[in-house]
Amino acid sequence: MPYVLTVDQRDSRSSPDRVPEVLSALGGVPAVLRFERTVGDEVQGLLAPLAVVVAVVRRLVRDGGWSVGIGAGPVHTPLPASTRAGAGPAFVAARAAVEAAKRRPVRLAVRGVAPEPAADAQAVLTALAALVERRSDQAWEAIELVEAGRTQAEAATELGVTRQAVGQRLAAGLWDVERDLHPAAARLLARAAG
Repeated sequence: MPYVLTVDQRDSRSSPDRVPEVLSALGGVPAVLRFERTVGDEVQGLLAPLAVVVAVVRRLVRDGGWSVGIGAGPVHTPLPASTRAGAGPAFVAARAAVEAAKRRPVRLAVRGVAPEPAADAQAVLTALAALVERRSDQAWEAIELVEAGRTQAEAATELGVTRQAVGQRLAAGLWDVERDLHPAAARLLARAAG
């Protein structure tokens, strides 16, 4: 089942339009319906599988400046060629979610046809987002190298630090905690879709 992400730029009236930048960044994401500008400073995409949804949320939170709404539920088929023409409960839920996200300290919300699992998914994704927002640049450097397939020793050589320093950066960045949150968030999003 696909999931709708509606993403709205924060403070768009007082900052440059970042929609072209985010569309370019998300252009390579495997999508059921690719991300596109829907209105003003907002983009929307239809995604599956759930690992992709969680990865996109992580990226948007890391980039900063976005309110992210996730809608879980069915969509009307056949699917249109454009996300803007999409319809169904997941699209309605994503609209409600992005509006709710604008009022939350961590600008992320989940709405779904099953409200309780949606609230649980929101809690787990909020924890993931808070972790990502607070991560240092040094931790990101180590995480990116290790996630790209390098060993900690190889990452250390590339960064010009010790292997122990890479391990400390991963630990300080709570990388293991984040990796535990990804599948939990995906399972809860699946339940939120009903």
